[in-house]
Amino acid sequence: MLRRKPTRLELKLDDIEEFESIRKELESRKKQREETEAAAGGEDAAVALGAEHKSREQLINERIGYKPQPKASGRAAHFGTFEF
Repeated sequence: MLRRKPTRLELKLDDIEEFESIRKELESRKKQREETEAAAGGEDAAVALGAEHKSREQLINERIGYKPQPKASGRAAHFGTFEF
C-alpha cells in the first residue's frame, strides 16, 4: 500500500463568513415556517386530525386489501346460514 502525506485543509475567513450567512438564512426560514404553522394550527388542526384519521384508515385498508364487513346480528350470525 502506498502512503502519501496528509492533505492540509485550510479554513479561510471567507469560508467561515459564507457558512455563517447560510446558517442564519436557514434558521430564519425555519422560524418563518414554524410561525406560519403555529398561526394556521390551533382548533382547525384538531378538527382536521379527526377527519384525516378516517381517510388514512380507509387508505390503509384499501392498500392492504382489507374490506371490513358489517357484523350481522341475531342467531343466524352465530350459525351461518342455518336457521332453526
